[in-house]
Amino acid sequence: MIVYALACDNGHDFESWFPGSAAYDAQVKRSLVTCPFCGSAKVEKRIMAPSVARKDKTPVAAAPEGRLVSTAPAATPQPMTLLSEPERELRAMVKALREHVVKNADYVGTGFADEARKMHYGEVEHRSIYGEANAADAKSLIEEGIEVHPLPIVPDERN
Repeated sequence: MIVYALACDNGHDFESWFPGSAAYDAQVKRSLVTCPFCGSAKVEKRIMAPSVARKDKTPVAAAPEGRLVSTAPAATPQPMTLLSEPERELRAMVKALREHVVKNADYVGTGFADEARKMHYGEVEHRSIYGEANAADAKSLIEEGIEVHPLPIVPDERN
């Protein structure tokens, strides 16, 4: 995993984790990396400071502002982030959206694409559904004029 410091064309700075640089490049090319503040898909990497090991003291990393922060391992490492008020509000809205869908729609599992098609073509009664579809199935549904949306995953509340 790698974390990148990113910025959108509107000047918003944020960070995001990726499995590797190739995954970042592929997601940016497909406009899947968007600014959490304004939704812009015009995102670019910012300069990041690498982790620096020191022999005389606890390892430190240079923060973008030049401050030093400890990188010594905690007893039980936990993923962390510091959210601004707009980010907390956005997370709450995403969580509420997901909870609403889960509460009010039928889960159809991996049969999502098939069930969406059946509803679209009038083979079964229309209802709200959610489930799983790979990228190729989602693209195919959209190309057929079937409106689908990704259901956002809310990070664990401890993050």
